[in-house]
Amino acid sequence: MITPDKVIILDFGSQYTQLIARRIRETGVYSEILPCTASLEEIKQSGAKAIILSGGPSSVTESGSPRLDPELLELGLPLLGICYGMQLIAHNLSGGRVSAARDREYGRAEFEILEKSLLFDGIDPSRTHTVWMSHGDKVMLPPEGFTVIGRTKNVDVAAIADSSRNIYALQFHPEVAHTEDGGVILHNFLFKIANLNANWNMSSFVGSEIEAMKKKIGDSHVVCALSGGVDSTVVAVMLHKAIGKRCHCIFVDNGLLRANEGEEVVEYLREHFDLNLRFVKARDLFLGRLDGVEDPEEKRKIIGHTFIEVFEKEASAIEGVDYLAQGTLYPDVIESISFRGPSAIIKSHHNVGGLPDVMKLQLVEPLRELFKDEVRKVALELGLPDFVIWRHPFPGPGLAIRIIGEITEERLEILRRADKIVQSELHATDWYRKVWQGFAVLLPLKTVGVMGDDRTYEHVIALRIVDSLDAMTADWSRVPSEILANISNRIINEVKGVNRVVYDISSKPPSTIEWE
Repeated sequence: MITPDKVIILDFGSQYTQLIARRIRETGVYSEILPCTASLEEIKQSGAKAIILSGGPSSVTESGSPRLDPELLELGLPLLGICYGMQLIAHNLSGGRVSAARDREYGRAEFEILEKSLLFDGIDPSRTHTVWMSHGDKVMLPPEGFTVIGRTKNVDVAAIADSSRNIYALQFHPEVAHTEDGGVILHNFLFKIANLNANWNMSSFVGSEIEAMKKKIGDSHVVCALSGGVDSTVVAVMLHKAIGKRCHCIFVDNGLLRANEGEEVVEYLREHFDLNLRFVKARDLFLGRLDGVEDPEEKRKIIGHTFIEVFEKEASAIEGVDYLAQGTLYPDVIESISFRGPSAIIKSHHNVGGLPDVMKLQLVEPLRELFKDEVRKVALELGLPDFVIWRHPFPGPGLAIRIIGEITEERLEILRRADKIVQSELHATDWYRKVWQGFAVLLPLKTVGVMGDDRTYEHVIALRIVDSLDAMTADWSRVPSEILANISNRIINEVKGVNRVVYDISSKPPSTIEWE
């Protein structure tokens, strides 16, 4: 099995760090994000063949800002600094000087190539190029041995290079779509400067990960948390290929599923895959513990702890079980765990931040480093059917985080009926495959309405339909108004207790996709 070449991205808190990782993977090179606090030894042991320093919101001139181990610049590995990463290089090397910019610069700028460089190979140097800036500080003087290879109107030192040491740096962000030829710049760094091989693909991932799971698990048994979504189904099928019947899939009906979801999931999984599958009905346990709970973080953690408790109880009846498998993805990890101060924890995921500190089972998370679209490519490699591959993401906490406030039987029933209409209409109009995710949310308020000449005072349903590639960013979907009108009319006419439907037109960021 060929080990793919790896690029390490040191995260200094940039909002674009994950985008750098994605852009690199799209070229066929494997990338991995490490916190900026990672030790030099950890970086050496990672097997990285190149390093990228991300941007970040801090100032290198301030005390307490994220620092760089100067020895990192002496490893001899090809290195690219982006924004804050560039400023760190100048700050740490002799002769370099960084100062606070007179005016902070955000948005588009016109970049001029000053010197020929492999970094700009294939890019026309005779004209200016649009780039995306997002910085306060700027490099006033490059370090000794570096050449200024590019500038903008406001930044005289916008790109520098020391080709003898294979260290390059940019003040702008090549990873964002707004930067013209940003993809070419990253491609040049990866293949013409670092001389990497494009040997990262889903086929190689599947083979190497199955072998890794075989080695890790040995003769033990695994319980797999199965929801029927593409993530957990991919994990189950990969585990089945790795260890066969020693993978015990457990589907838990926590009372927070959509209409008829439990029975439908179990039926199609048993029909299409030769998996060991247990259907555990734990509705009363979950709803009992959630009774009266309104805080979203508390909901998530209660559900996460209860999931683990249920799994451990089920696992105790199976001899030789030492592992719990989950469909955790990279966005789950990124949003739940702060690498450092600049990267804020957004929310706890039931399969990351909601886990108890002490568990009897060890975790197996083969998709932990993948984005959602990459998981779907794995699913295609595994030959899974379309209705599994393209099923919209459904959160582990289920409808608990789509009911704002307290969870009751009445509110669950209202939301289930409304959400079923949303799913039905998206499928009927062929919009289900066009959008990333679409669902209903029950709001914690009532409004006045008129039905059949009578005054009503009933619930409000919000529709959340978004476009996204990997859930790290999202925008509200421009669904035709006639489709939204039909969804609204059906919900108000068919769901007793609802007299108003609203459409969420917030993007992520600043909003999240789920409401809680």
